[in-house]
Amino acid sequence: MKKSILLVMFGLFGLGMAAQQFKPIENYLRISARAGDPLYTTYSAAMSRSTLYGDKAYKMDYYSDCRPVSYSSDHAGTMFCIWKVDEVVIPGIGEYLAKPVVRFSFPDMAILEYEPFRGIRVRETFFVYSSSMAMVDMEVKNIDKIVHEVAAYPILEMGNDSLEIAGFDNASDGYTTQRYESPYRLISSLKTAYGYPTHVMDFFTSSYKSASHGGYNGDMQDFYNVIKTDFYSNKRGDSLNMKSTGLVDFIALHLKKRLKPGESVNFRYLRGFQDQKNDPEKLIHQVDSVKNFMLKIYFEDNLILYSNVPRIAFKSQPEKLAYLSAFNLARGCMYPPSGKTKYNFYVFSRNPLWGWGHGHQVLHESLSMMAYAYMDPKSAEGSQRVYMEQQREDGLIAYRHGPRGMQDDPHKNMSTTSSPFFSWINLEVYKAGKDKQFLADAYASGSRYVDWLIKNRDTDQDGTFEWGPYGIIENVRDWYNAVFQVSAERYLDVDKEDISDELECLDLTLMVIKEERCLAKMAEILGKTKEATAWITLAERTTKLVNERMWDETTGFYYSVNKKDHSFQFMTRDLKRQEIIGFLALWAEAAPKDRAARLVQTLTDTTKFWRKYGVPTLSAQDSWYSPNVDYCCKWNGPVWMLWDYMVYDGLRNYGYTDIARQLAGKMVNCVEVQLSKNHNYWESYSPDNENLNCPPNYIWDAIIAKLLIDENQK
Repeated sequence: MKKSILLVMFGLFGLGMAAQQFKPIENYLRISARAGDPLYTTYSAAMSRSTLYGDKAYKMDYYSDCRPVSYSSDHAGTMFCIWKVDEVVIPGIGEYLAKPVVRFSFPDMAILEYEPFRGIRVRETFFVYSSSMAMVDMEVKNIDKIVHEVAAYPILEMGNDSLEIAGFDNASDGYTTQRYESPYRLISSLKTAYGYPTHVMDFFTSSYKSASHGGYNGDMQDFYNVIKTDFYSNKRGDSLNMKSTGLVDFIALHLKKRLKPGESVNFRYLRGFQDQKNDPEKLIHQVDSVKNFMLKIYFEDNLILYSNVPRIAFKSQPEKLAYLSAFNLARGCMYPPSGKTKYNFYVFSRNPLWGWGHGHQVLHESLSMMAYAYMDPKSAEGSQRVYMEQQREDGLIAYRHGPRGMQDDPHKNMSTTSSPFFSWINLEVYKAGKDKQFLADAYASGSRYVDWLIKNRDTDQDGTFEWGPYGIIENVRDWYNAVFQVSAERYLDVDKEDISDELECLDLTLMVIKEERCLAKMAEILGKTKEATAWITLAERTTKLVNERMWDETTGFYYSVNKKDHSFQFMTRDLKRQEIIGFLALWAEAAPKDRAARLVQTLTDTTKFWRKYGVPTLSAQDSWYSPNVDYCCKWNGPVWMLWDYMVYDGLRNYGYTDIARQLAGKMVNCVEVQLSKNHNYWESYSPDNENLNCPPNYIWDAIIAKLLIDENQK
């Protein structure tokens, strides 16, 4: 008996100690984000509860006055709740007494507070439990001095789609529905052969017993008329239509409670999802099993997740929101091991879900691991180990790696690789995690990869490098760039449009130099002094060639050159087009100090590169310059955060810390403006304006967290 009492006392004491340990990080992570604040609001399941196929992530809208707080999943509808208090319907945020304020935002969870009606306070927690399940928990409290009749109408809306009610399960108090989910996307559709379900079912239910339920066609104005009704009508009632079959635009549950002053009630609604091929009872059982989960456990999991993140003394609340949001972006793109990899991996985006962004890892996207490593170094190391385990025997790291294995996209009988940032990433991940075994393994793998590049990307063996024949994806810069692209118009013929395999390419050559310098630093840490010296010798030899061949004294800039004669001319084309890659000479530490000064002079010219929202990919004085982001993959003007980060890093290498800080300010401002406007990160940004039409929520923008960490290091 005494032993039992002691165990209980110890358990309570332990819980108290744990709560005290959580408090500092909880206070640090507490925010007060309103509609116009720069908060990223896309949420996905924790890595351990995620699957690559049949995955649902959600965008939270807590800022649009015309609708209630809502949660939308790409091509899979929207969940929200309409309030009615004392017969007054509150259809949208614009009508709330106190509009939503987000108090905590994690990769899989958001906690917000608002008052839809005088005297009624709601603390709402949105939680993506798994790839197939999400819930909204609403703690509703009467803070008034009078009784209030509170009704909540959770809704799953598909709009003009194919939502068909299969039935209402009375035992589990929820709707089962069927629908078709199109794999078509504007940019890169999903490949159904990989396992993306198209014929799906949903289960929509509540943990609180519903008073009624219904399915309807029309919009929320029509539904307002249903739940409000004319006060004098003889058809006035308090029940939904109890529809149990048929095609509808949305389904609704009806929850209600008479609240006395000081009294509270918890309304929780849930949405489960699966392929129609699977047993419906299994989905219902899975949703039922989490109806009454304590969310505090998952809240504390997130506190633990953030416990390693550097605690920056922020200059402003917007900076804090951008910083925390960047980690949410990175973590939210992570999946557990599956398929042909035994390590965790990422996709470019969880929501929206599109083919190219839901493919395998690519080295330039993996630059996000340099930030993510400060949150979870083991997971970042695991992501990099995906490349190591699938690296080919001859040293190749292919264009893509992941659960479907290595994808080297052969072209003209040559494998395709990616921009070689591998050892740079590994060195930065090591700095965050300090795992010597990881560093040793990464060094061995990175050494083999650079050997492969030397053998396969310097085909004329002249010491500088050319991209492979499928350069249009290998060199990262896709379409719309002024040097590799033959014509101002875009023709979808790789061999005619891309000439990067016919040039000695400045960008690739500088990347190889950077890899060699990073391998030298890794060798030094590992005690391999002779190997470190050998890597430095290689880097310096190539650096000498860059300065002999690729520097133009007249314009004071670095350029790619013709492979045949090392001239700045290709056929009738002048290759002296000032692109952002010229500044990578600072990042690779390849520029002598006097040339670095001239580069910085060009960089800070407001008529060329020193623009409002960062450094564009092409000089604003170039005839092909376009500041508009009207599609994906444009390299003739837009700002790409990763490449701006490389410029920032290069400036610091040469002691231009004040200018680097100014560039960091432009980058953070750029991100904050978009997060404030639409609460998204983006593939690329306009250097001059605020309107964007390109893929949102790209993982590589997590580099902003690394930027802010660098800026706050003494």
